[in-house]
Amino acid sequence: MAAAFTLAGFNCIDVHMSDLLAERVDLANFNGLVACGGFSYGDVLGAGSGWANTILYHAKLAKSFELFFHDPQKFILGVCNGCQMLSQLKDLMPGADHFPQLKYNVSEQFEARLSMVRINQTNSILFEDMANISLPIVVAHGEGRMHWPDNNMKNIQTTLQYVDNENLPTMHYPMNPNGSPDGITAVCNKDGRINIMMPHPERIFRTVQASWAASTWQTYTPWMQMFLNARAWFE
Repeated sequence: MAAAFTLAGFNCIDVHMSDLLAERVDLANFNGLVACGGFSYGDVLGAGSGWANTILYHAKLAKSFELFFHDPQKFILGVCNGCQMLSQLKDLMPGADHFPQLKYNVSEQFEARLSMVRINQTNSILFEDMANISLPIVVAHGEGRMHWPDNNMKNIQTTLQYVDNENLPTMHYPMNPNGSPDGITAVCNKDGRINIMMPHPERIFRTVQASWAASTWQTYTPWMQMFLNARAWFE
């Protein structure tokens, strides 16, 4: 993740939760926040919930995240465990009422595979000028099924959907590896600054990372544009 953002022109700094809790680091000093996937809290099931609760049950830390989320000059991205964590902080965010809960995969097993997703037209700053493109992407999760209580799926800013061989949103396994309704696997908040997604674009931004690549791809896959878009947003 840091490699992709660095190549896009960012100065990336690793910040641990212990840094924030000890007030060695102030979130306000950063332009963006990226909650990475994998190995948070030992990568046990429910790790994202533990991560979120560390923030929610610490009044001062929760306030600093809330101020960061509401700053129109900041962007936020959560992938995999980071997606799970940020989805549980939606009450601190503007325009994120539609963010889902994350549940166990319907297959009841960890899914690690290459899946096809379609990028939709939304307000997302990350997917500017990328709508209607379908790309392979890496998935690696056990709790990736997006769930909306009472099936309340109104006003969702759906950025990515799993698609089938006809490029249509799918519920069929394994093209939809977790059973998310309508194949939804990524959403953004109303103004597009806050994005959460279950798949891993950072694991396939270089062509050599892909088990399949189009002949037109050179050093980077089209996923690199997502990181470049984040940088261009500040210009």
